[in-house]
Amino acid sequence: MTDRGANPGAKGAADTPDVDGLRAALVADVRGEVAFDVTARALTTMDASNYRRVPLGVVCPRDADDVAAALSVCRAHGVPVVPRGGGTSIAGQATGTGVVLDLTRHMNRVVALDADARTAVVQPGVVLDRLQEAAAPHGLRFGPDPSTHSRCTLGGMIANNSCGSHSVAWGTTADSVHELSVVRGNGSVVRLGRDWQGAPPGLRALVEGELARLRTGFPELPRRISGYALDALLPEKGADVARSFCGSEGTLGVLTEAVVRLVEAPRAQALAVLAYADESAAAEAAAGLLPLGPLTVEGMAADLVRADAGLPRGGAWLFVETGGADAAEARARADAVVRSADVLDSLVVTDPAGQRALWRLREDASGTATRMPDGTEAWPGWEDCAVPPARLGAYLRDFRGLMAAHGLRGTPYGHFGDGCIHVRIDFDLLTADGIGRFRRFSQELAELVVSHGGSLSGEHGDGQARAELLPKMYGAELVGLFERAKDLWDPDDLLNPGMLVRPHRLDENLRFAVLPREPVDVAFGYPADGGDFSAAVRRCVGVAKCRTTSVSGGGVMCPSFRATGEEAHSTRGRARLLHEMLAGEVVTDGWRSTEVRDALDLCLSCKGCRSDCPVGVDMATYKAEFLHHHYEGRRRPAAHYTMGWLPVWLRLVARTRAAGPVNALASVRPLAAVAKRLGGIAPEREIPRLAPETFSRWWRRRFKEQALRMMREGAYESGGAEGRSGEVAFLWPDTFTEYLSPSVGQAAVRVLEAAGVGVILPPTVAMRKRKPQAGEEREPQVGEEREPQAGENVSLSANPWSVGSRGRVCCGLTYVSTGQLDRARTVMRRTLDLMGVFLDPDIYPQPPAVVVLEPSCAAALRTDLPELLHDDPRGARLASAVVTFAEALERLAPDWSPPSLDRPVAGQTHCHQHAVLGDAADRRLREAAGLTGSLAGGCCGLAGNFGFEKGHYGVSVSCAEEQLLPAVREATDDTVLLADGFSCRTQLEQLAGRKGRHLAEVLAEELDRRGRARGPRQGHGGA
Repeated sequence: MTDRGANPGAKGAADTPDVDGLRAALVADVRGEVAFDVTARALTTMDASNYRRVPLGVVCPRDADDVAAALSVCRAHGVPVVPRGGGTSIAGQATGTGVVLDLTRHMNRVVALDADARTAVVQPGVVLDRLQEAAAPHGLRFGPDPSTHSRCTLGGMIANNSCGSHSVAWGTTADSVHELSVVRGNGSVVRLGRDWQGAPPGLRALVEGELARLRTGFPELPRRISGYALDALLPEKGADVARSFCGSEGTLGVLTEAVVRLVEAPRAQALAVLAYADESAAAEAAAGLLPLGPLTVEGMAADLVRADAGLPRGGAWLFVETGGADAAEARARADAVVRSADVLDSLVVTDPAGQRALWRLREDASGTATRMPDGTEAWPGWEDCAVPPARLGAYLRDFRGLMAAHGLRGTPYGHFGDGCIHVRIDFDLLTADGIGRFRRFSQELAELVVSHGGSLSGEHGDGQARAELLPKMYGAELVGLFERAKDLWDPDDLLNPGMLVRPHRLDENLRFAVLPREPVDVAFGYPADGGDFSAAVRRCVGVAKCRTTSVSGGGVMCPSFRATGEEAHSTRGRARLLHEMLAGEVVTDGWRSTEVRDALDLCLSCKGCRSDCPVGVDMATYKAEFLHHHYEGRRRPAAHYTMGWLPVWLRLVARTRAAGPVNALASVRPLAAVAKRLGGIAPEREIPRLAPETFSRWWRRRFKEQALRMMREGAYESGGAEGRSGEVAFLWPDTFTEYLSPSVGQAAVRVLEAAGVGVILPPTVAMRKRKPQAGEEREPQVGEEREPQAGENVSLSANPWSVGSRGRVCCGLTYVSTGQLDRARTVMRRTLDLMGVFLDPDIYPQPPAVVVLEPSCAAALRTDLPELLHDDPRGARLASAVVTFAEALERLAPDWSPPSLDRPVAGQTHCHQHAVLGDAADRRLREAAGLTGSLAGGCCGLAGNFGFEKGHYGVSVSCAEEQLLPAVREATDDTVLLADGFSCRTQLEQLAGRKGRHLAEVLAEELDRRGRARGPRQGHGGA
């Protein structure tokens, strides 16, 4: 079903607005930005709901005067207006077909904070976390805290009357609002407060004529958000117009400033995690904990939790937070909660870092729940019904039964202490039959909620998802009263029409209807999405974790948004543009779209979203896919030919032994400037110097020297041999280690051999079948090509493939990152051919370990290669063999202990390591080596070719300045600067003048220092 425009009952909307005249009038009267371009419209077609509407344009007002001017122009043109904050609404109320007011660009400040009065004055676009940061030094905080606290705005929270996990202690947003400054639809500016302050003419008379209905028509429960809060205007409740305005979803006026109340923050918190058999048992227990005065009582089931999350054994859990004047008091209250609860198991966490890790599980559930355990998509729509807490267990059983009756699945979680349940359900919103079932289920569920004395919305508002069903909750008369109130506030029906009153149908304007029904022809396999690129793009549901302006807990996503603050440079923004590209209505030129290309241009391909996004959006892969199609049959940017084909150029230099002359030419500034200009390289960058000797050449020279020693001494040494542990591993000669940082490879060989692991290099010539001559029994010789027969034991000890020049293994990273996917596949298939028998399950049931020192190359082998060569089973086998340096030591030499350095570290965990590989083994290795402290998160900003490309330097530096460079500047003289990635080391050297090192180099240096201290080594062992 497609957008039908304003609903039939709406008033004042023009049938065919004069878009050019509207835009010209807005530009003339509004001082803020006015954008009617494709990108601006595409970015605001959706929020975090199931719904989509295409706006005419976007206005970013600078202040209240701009808001009034924009409303005046839109009213004159008969065009509706939708106020928008963070765009995380789940019911569709932040989308519209008229003009969107983006209140986040300029109206985003904490204007004032009065610690004595415990109040703050805020603009609507300020993000909640910024208010919390301003209040924290005074021991204060804003009570409500939705899981989207790092990106939701105060304006949006007031519009939806948001709550969050601490509502059992501090209530809803309406409980924290004192006064509101609002521009009504007619352009008048009013200040809302108690005793009818700011009420539109006629509202008081309407209320006083309906006192009985208002006193009896609203259910009594802590999370009643649905409808207008007209009962707040009752005389016994102080005729609080500001409170009544909360939850009106932008339909009554546009908020321009708010005075909000703050609460005293507990000085210490403890978290009791209570385990139950299932969520019904947890729900029934939640209400009984409320008399103990907890700050939170949150619930979630095992479906949403990783097996290694460290929770006590059970099928569902309550997270019960307690506070106190100090840690002991908070802990005592948590222990009291545990004693009073009848649980399967329990855990009390007092460590702040441990608590944050557990809360991240709960906060990410809004994204995690969008996929069922089997990968099936799940959607909102009934995201936050609320019932009296004492009835929650019974309601959940009935709710489960109703889902089963309709053949639906979902995993409830949420604010159990307030009786509010969040759930994503596996609705089929792509077919007519599925949409029909969605509608029938919604109608029956509304009746079920009402039968339990509940509210259709307990937090996120009604929007389009539930407004049509409000008569089931309130009855036609009270809903009619809502309509009359709306007409008094906004007589022209200018503000967010179709929401709350005279609503759109809940099954129209669905955002999936415009997507192609047949899978799009793509290069990557998208295994988690059934090979369907549209399904991959649909992963972004709009929860916007990528829009956070700071990274905590070592996260990465999304560095380009944090550098620019632009929605188009967030993961969500790019996903929205790709969605509209597939839809073809706003973005009309498909893969050739310049708007999509420009939005993806500042994507660093850091892959942070692959791990940090709750729904696993992988924008780096989507970018590579897009570039592949966008430039198909066309000339590419110069950087794609220079840095995309970097392995070829470096190999050519190495073969001609021209590293010295090339380095010398790069040192001549005029020549370097010309080369950079021709190559599409940022003029601010220094061209990295090539190593005088490649890693492979060093390896061959070393191999020959060892062979000569063996012949002289009759002994065999590692360096191609099996190590003392009996373990042998391939050491991957990635492009950066091979040509630019061979010292990293040399150090890794030194450490691995010291640990007793034999090291060999991957083949450079393919093995071919050759039948041995009669009576011939011998091992393959150096350079000889022969494929073993099935079942034949293949010895790696002779290392026959460490010489030759017929081809080199390569992960294809530089081709992938520049979208040259056909070339990437060619390179990857050659790599699989070169690895040959080692990927044959008949010969090697478990492939030998492949140690990759460059994290970006390891990530490419683990993910890009098998997903790009999804039709070749060898790709998955190679990916399964890839290990990092630390993983290799842990797996192949578990009894080895590294030398103790007893020094602090600084630097950065590589973004690909964080997103794809994991750094647990690295942390354990650093700890064993006495390297104390932790590495910064985020992205270094160089990110392979990104930071070298012309036009990216500023963003690259901004990314580095976020975490990496400050951490390095604060480091003491004896601090070890760790940076396993070549890009990270280069960024450090070029921006900070400091030399970072790979962990292998640090360990090898200490081994060598101790070896020198002991004198010449005896024998030839690697230790």
